Amino acid sequence: MTSAPEARAITSPANPEIKRIRGLALRKRREEEKLFVAEGLRHVMEALEAGWPVATLVYQAGVAKRPKVAEAIRATLAAGGRCLEVTEAVLAKMTKRDNPQTVVGVLPQRWQALDEIAPGKLWIALETVRDPGNLGTILRTADAVAADGVILIGETCDPYSSESVRASMGSIVRVPLVRVTARQFLDWRETWPGRVVGTHLAGDADYREVAYEPPVLLIMGNEQAGLSEAMAAACDRLVKIPMAGGADSLNLSVATAVMLFEIARERLHL
Repeated sequence: MTSAPEARAITSPANPEIKRIRGLALRKRREEEKLFVAEGLRHVMEALEAGWPVATLVYQAGVAKRPKVAEAIRATLAAGGRCLEVTEAVLAKMTKRDNPQTVVGVLPQRWQALDEIAPGKLWIALETVRDPGNLGTILRTADAVAADGVILIGETCDPYSSESVRASMGSIVRVPLVRVTARQFLDWRETWPGRVVGTHLAGDADYREVAYEPPVLLIMGNEQAGLSEAMAAACDRLVKIPMAGGADSLNLSVATAVMLFEIARERLHL
């Protein structure tokens, strides 16, 4: 196996570096090291383009001369990161996939403090969201409507889990994230200068009949329970999404997408 300049060649899945990256599958380890794993050259390149340094770039032997991979290698080394050239078997073991991506990046997590938030035009707050696929999809939609960021309230799933990162399709590196307790959020909400809207079965208006002058703060509740009483009370307006068939609710990521595109419709001419 011929390595790229300054890359380290690894052929054993028992190598300590590989075991360390494998360990990032655990939330505890991700939080301790403040790192996460992005699988695929596309995600790595989007991170680099968004100004995220790659701490460790892992790639399969034989792909280093491909233009985009070579670009990722140069950018990683220039920023002080490490490059590991490995076998397909090592990649499969590391990612727990039979047909792994040929490039994997280990990236630093980024969190924004609540007191650093600028109102902008549109923020989304998610209360105790549990499904990482839902969370990643919401991040992707937030990116699509150019939202300013997402606030995670309470015991939420980890946006930096592999499931969430994968579902975000690269948007994880473009959407600012904030993590707070319910009490911190409710105290901060008092300083919000614009309208606060939430979806609720008891909403008094069709979501299409409300004016969404920016800045808007949209609060969405848990997948099963919806908004808690405290979060519902924090909203200036509770709206509902009408159902025409037999279903009485939508998946959280779908409902959030419906709301986000309606809120952004006039601003983005959608």
